[in-house]
Amino acid sequence: MLDYSAEERFSKELKSRERARREDIRGEYYRDTTAIIHSSPFRRLKHKTQVFFAPSNDHICTRMEHVLHVASIASTICRPLGLDTELAWAIGMGHDLGHTPFGHVGEKIIGTLSQKRGIGEFEHEINSLRVVTFLADNGKGLNLTYAVRDGIVCHNGEDVRRRIKPTFALKDLSSLSSRKGLIPATYEGAVVRFSDLIAYLGRDFEDATRLGILKGKELPEIVIKRLGRNNSEIINSLVEDLIKGADSQEGIGFSDEVFEAVSAFSTFNYENIYRSSILNGYTRYFTRLINLIVDYLEEIYSSYGLKEDGYLREKNMLSAGFYNHIRDMYPVYIEKEKSDKRMIIDYVAGMTDNFCLDCANEILKPEHLNDEIEMSQTGKWFDARS
Repeated sequence: MLDYSAEERFSKELKSRERARREDIRGEYYRDTTAIIHSSPFRRLKHKTQVFFAPSNDHICTRMEHVLHVASIASTICRPLGLDTELAWAIGMGHDLGHTPFGHVGEKIIGTLSQKRGIGEFEHEINSLRVVTFLADNGKGLNLTYAVRDGIVCHNGEDVRRRIKPTFALKDLSSLSSRKGLIPATYEGAVVRFSDLIAYLGRDFEDATRLGILKGKELPEIVIKRLGRNNSEIINSLVEDLIKGADSQEGIGFSDEVFEAVSAFSTFNYENIYRSSILNGYTRYFTRLINLIVDYLEEIYSSYGLKEDGYLREKNMLSAGFYNHIRDMYPVYIEKEKSDKRMIIDYVAGMTDNFCLDCANEILKPEHLNDEIEMSQTGKWFDARS
């Protein structure tokens, strides 16, 4: 069983917020969940890629489905352990709010652009913290509790570990610039981190199978034997093992036998899914797409600055929407980060897959140049010759 006394000693700090909120009938962590689900970054997750870009296939996992899976799994694990299910649910729902369009492929592309511009690496965990702290709600942020923000920034599910013991210590979240080495302060944060892994291992395999990417390839025998053949069996095996192995001395984690299978499963997915030819194709295409949008925004921002007229003369949705964004957010960046260097990268990182495609289409198809012809009596349908 787990010793909860360490968390209880600083429970007041865990529930603290940057701005006080009036009391109501909800618990503090449930309030965080409602703030998350009513936010624009959360709504955009339904049109963001998890792994596979498949907008016409309703059965392929989206980023929104993924966060729901993580929250559900984490809450399930926390219940028999006597942990706070509402805290786990809130962290799970908010953990990917800072993710990019086109999944981890998009994250790598935006990371490369960030480094080329001298603003450091782009990590969606750090960006998720920035989103809930000040990027969401036009610079106000979501005003979440410390415990939820800590769980969000420490959720790195790609860092596969056998066990994680919470630090039970407060970090200066405002000073974090990298996810490397971060360990959550709470048991619930550790549970969400493992739940992230549990949610994507089997589901990514399931999606790849559905799309025909794994034809002729079978799961390693150790995975089938110790975890199961399908996503449902795999989730059940991993959840039960985590619950059974929770320990105050070592924290949350897998047994040696199950972790061996998890490692084999992770290696299989990386070799056959994440490094597959289809994802490599995504990389080439989406690199061109995202570069096009960033270059265009940098060009018009350099030309027009904070003056509305220039953006409106572009006569497209992207330019007009970007002006509205900088009008609201430029003062916030100057206040919070003393610089506007991240503003364009952040704006593109917040886009959905579909919006990215629409933006590129507007840049490449200058339909507004035909406005005068469209409005004439004869220009659209007839020769203008007298």
